[in-house]
Amino acid sequence: MARVKRGNVARKRRKKVLKLAKGFRGSHSKLFRTANQQVMKALRYAYRDRRRRKRDFRRLWITRINAAARLHGMSYSRLIGQLKKADIEINRKMLAQMAILDPEGFGKVVEIASKA
Repeated sequence: MARVKRGNVARKRRKKVLKLAKGFRGSHSKLFRTANQQVMKALRYAYRDRRRRKRDFRRLWITRINAAARLHGMSYSRLIGQLKKADIEINRKMLAQMAILDPEGFGKVVEIASKA
């Protein structure tokens, strides 16, 4: 049986993995086998956390809106319900930004919502 010469395929693959492992500590960035394990784990975490980031930010926005709404004597769930009734379509990110950067504007939104 003839010998198979693979050219530079293996070297390219190893270099690619070690490039992805750049910045990892110790042998995790130097030795191929450990670097490969860490890169695979890092990629799994990255995939998971791209989805988790969306949840985390939504939780943060809700917390901020709730705190600001309570300053105006209304709970978060009441505020969102009233906004839906008043047919005000403003997302949680924008509400949270208003609560921090424009408290008077947020107060007006709460006022309009409470009249609905």
